[in-house]
Amino acid sequence: MEQATIEQALLEQVRALNPAQQQAVLDFAAFLRQKLPQPAPKARIAGLHQDDPYWMADDFDDPLPDEFWLGEEL
Repeated sequence: MEQATIEQALLEQVRALNPAQQQAVLDFAAFLRQKLPQPAPKARIAGLHQDDPYWMADDFDDPLPDEFWLGEEL
């Protein structure tokens, strides 16, 4: 079943319920969302990329010229 079709069918069913039943459906949906597995935070590993070669320009910290901010060409 396509996502839009499932959503449409769900809405049709919920609309046919009385307000108390709709609240029960809403509560159950919230319960189901809480049961979703939460991704575990990845542990940081000190020095993981310490031997990877990298390069940084000598002018990395220099202010950018006005042309950069104003979009003007010289």
